[in-house]
Amino acid sequence: MNKNDLVQQLSERTGLSKMDAQKAVDGVFDVITYSLKAGEDVRVTGFGVFVVSTRAGGKGRNPQTGEEITIKPSKAARFRAGKPLKDLLNA
Repeated sequence: MNKNDLVQQLSERTGLSKMDAQKAVDGVFDVITYSLKAGEDVRVTGFGVFVVSTRAGGKGRNPQTGEEITIKPSKAARFRAGKPLKDLLNA
């Protein structure tokens, strides 16, 4: 499922116009994105939690040249499924 499919199904299930469904989907993604950027977790009860995790930096090697490189620390968005979602997937 891609974003357009998500908008289409939201429109069908809620009776919203496609334009309103598009605004709703974009709005939810924007809120999640800006909350994560601000360092906040986003908890959706019954669904899961979006969190920011930090990857440590370190040393690595370029596989083509064998040259040692420095890997910078970075942040990444992660999703942890909630128990109701896990139970539904494993039923």
